[in-house]
Amino acid sequence: MKDELDDTKDFLQNISDQINVFFAQYFRGDAAWIFQVTSKILVLLGFLFLVDFLIKLGFKLVSKYFSNPEKYPFVYSLIKARFFNSIAHIIALGLCTFALDSIFYAGMHKITKGILDKIVDIGQVVVIAGLGLRLYNAIENYYILAKDSYKLIAFRAISQTVKIFGGVILFFVAIKIIFNISAGTILGSLGAITAVMVLVFRDTILGFVTGIHVATSRSLKVGDWIGIPKYNLEGNVMEISLLTTKIMNFDKTISTVPTYDLMTTEIRNYQVMTEGNLRRIKRSMIFNIKSFHFLTEEQLDRFEKVNLISDYIKTKRSEIEKEQSDYHNPENDLNRQQLTNIGVFRKYVETYLKNNPNIEQKEIILVRQLENTTQGLPLEIYCFTIYSNLADYERVQSDIFDHLLVAAQDFELEIMQVNKI
Repeated sequence: MKDELDDTKDFLQNISDQINVFFAQYFRGDAAWIFQVTSKILVLLGFLFLVDFLIKLGFKLVSKYFSNPEKYPFVYSLIKARFFNSIAHIIALGLCTFALDSIFYAGMHKITKGILDKIVDIGQVVVIAGLGLRLYNAIENYYILAKDSYKLIAFRAISQTVKIFGGVILFFVAIKIIFNISAGTILGSLGAITAVMVLVFRDTILGFVTGIHVATSRSLKVGDWIGIPKYNLEGNVMEISLLTTKIMNFDKTISTVPTYDLMTTEIRNYQVMTEGNLRRIKRSMIFNIKSFHFLTEEQLDRFEKVNLISDYIKTKRSEIEKEQSDYHNPENDLNRQQLTNIGVFRKYVETYLKNNPNIEQKEIILVRQLENTTQGLPLEIYCFTIYSNLADYERVQSDIFDHLLVAAQDFELEIMQVNKI
């Protein structure tokens, strides 16, 4: 290998000598210098692109054996992110430094060589930065292929922070190369710069901490259906980045919230409900209290023919008849146990829900009276449908309340509304 490098060095030096001799024969002074330097730079660029092309070609031939994303997901992600192209650039620039020393040997064109050395060094810094970005894209693609959302969130939080601070470090390295500033001077000035960076990158630091928290707590991931009461938002998480989180609302608009708010603000995650194929119904009907009354024997006879509450009516009438002998003045409704239209309707609703095939019977089914309001008495229905998608959920909920709102009229109950028609 050493002999091959020496042969290449001698070959490039011979080319450099021939360029000098050729232009010295036909030009004099500055004109000869300009043509010599220009020609050598072109030779150097040709050498750089040729080496880069050959190395990339070699990587391309080898990568054909790793093009299966299922068998080699990480290598496939590196190939898709063109990571190996950056490796080829770094090797080519390293050999370019060797070629530069060979073409401009023995102090020849010293100033030009010094400038070219700085350009090559800065090029290496830029290529290393590109290598880091492509490695980031490769790892991100790998986690997407692996469908590991929590690791993807943590990686994005960490990597975006590293990108920012890595960019700052590479910027100082480039300054050092261009102006020949010592590393000690740069490090000495970092103390004052750090205080400014903390203020400038406050949201970035908070976003980094939030990303780690979300990933480790597994409370949220891309694709989850969430609600944020603070912003009156409800939709699916599209992206969690270092600074902002994108949420697609159900009306197809996109909202952006600061990422650090995910740790300091109440977040309602409905994804568990969706994955469990359940969705809660919690809605009230408000009745006019003046429409409440005791049921007469004729009304009890009529309700006894309603299948859902027939057994209930028979049982309650039997209990009332047995206890009637114990009451004084039983002819007065207030002196004995009585059934009310609102109470029987509440039992009807409960039985109706327990016999509804669209309601999950293993979950709680509750029909309860809430505190009186100025509008009337709310009767709340609390249960879970067996559907989590919006269309089926709304259909089941509407069917239930369509039926109950009409059924309430048979119980002589008046449902309150703002304007009577």
